Amino acid sequence: MGLLPGPPPRRVRRAGASVSSLFDRHKAVIPDWVALYYKDPIEITHGEGRHVWDADGRRYLDFFGGILTTMTAHALPEVTKAVAEQAGRIIHSSTLYLNRPMVELAERIAGLSGIPDARVFFTTSGTEANDTALLLATAYRRSNQILAMRNSYHGRSFSTVGITGNRSWSPTGLSPLQTLYVHGGVRNRGPYAQYTDERFVDACVADLEDLLGHTRDVAALIAEPVQGVGGFTSPPDGLYAAFRRVLDRHGILWIADEVQTGWGRTGDHFWGWQAHGQAGPPDILTFAKGIGNGMSVGGVVARAEIMNCIDANSISTFGGSPITMAAGLANLSYLLEHDLQGNARRVGGLLVERVRAAAAGVDAVREVRGRGLMIGVELTEPGTDKADPEAASAVLEAARERGLLIGKGGGHNTSVLRIAPPLSLTVAEAEEGAAILEEALGAL
Repeated sequence: MGLLPGPPPRRVRRAGASVSSLFDRHKAVIPDWVALYYKDPIEITHGEGRHVWDADGRRYLDFFGGILTTMTAHALPEVTKAVAEQAGRIIHSSTLYLNRPMVELAERIAGLSGIPDARVFFTTSGTEANDTALLLATAYRRSNQILAMRNSYHGRSFSTVGITGNRSWSPTGLSPLQTLYVHGGVRNRGPYAQYTDERFVDACVADLEDLLGHTRDVAALIAEPVQGVGGFTSPPDGLYAAFRRVLDRHGILWIADEVQTGWGRTGDHFWGWQAHGQAGPPDILTFAKGIGNGMSVGGVVARAEIMNCIDANSISTFGGSPITMAAGLANLSYLLEHDLQGNARRVGGLLVERVRAAAAGVDAVREVRGRGLMIGVELTEPGTDKADPEAASAVLEAARERGLLIGKGGGHNTSVLRIAPPLSLTVAEAEEGAAILEEALGAL
């Protein structure tokens, strides 16, 4: 995979300075609802490969990758070089002018998307990408009714919190959309959890059919193939294909939210929707996070007739900027040339087995689940199905103390540990991280 350069010189902190002073300044100017991990929050100053360093010079193995955003590696030379070279030419111009890096990246993504006659619109985030997808679907279908999945998360804008099926991440019930929630995104909880996979799919399809019998024209179903913030939950393969056959009969669009699942992270597929592709690709696909390897890139792919249905002027000031497109092109090239999807499948398979072994005998672990390098560990009060967010926070702290950064999420009081390292993770790093996680779980 090529050698990465060493980290930059460590910053020397002046006597008396501390992270706590930065924490105090943070609290004085940043909203209370901007969450921070850890009782003693850390300032990450630099990274290399799969590691990052904090302001005290401590090194951590990064198993969360900037919330699944540093997809390839920290300080990847190919990406940093592309960004520096583009910054030396021009940083910004907007979509009012022809933009070669934007066209080149759009061509590559359109070809990879699986959507015929695809058009690509770039945004600056996954939230904005999903917001654009909702605009397209409602304009195309002339309806503001949306189907979404329970336990879902689609962003923080006014429209996307309105379709988010996760109370912890939806601060208001007000919305420009009428949203109805469908069963199926969570396999191991809810009224169908005890069913076989086949019966689970049949029951969810029957629920969808029944729901459509009580609505007027629906614009679209939006769904994450693997629910990210919801705790890396997913339905049996083929569920959304079965949904798609029902949606097609009603003319309803399918939006695949690939913000967290795209670019090969699940190992078996390049896109999460391909596990449900028996009835064809989605009508609209949204992406973000990993493609920029930390740069602010999002976007929407849709069939031309859907993408071109907007009958008013529109541009993007920052979406598709030359510098972020240069990063995306370099990152995508590296990803494909080094078969990081295959690495996610191989190393991810090893890692999930090591995590399962580490969790064996820990009464608080209800389930270890995942695909590729997208692994969730659900914690509950021992002997029950009641979520235990305190245990999740305790493991997060214990892992950090031992040099491992992980995330957390889940639709039941944030009780799932989220493990999502950069896709270039090595076998040795997977073993090291699993050993640290075993110690952290043991601390419970």
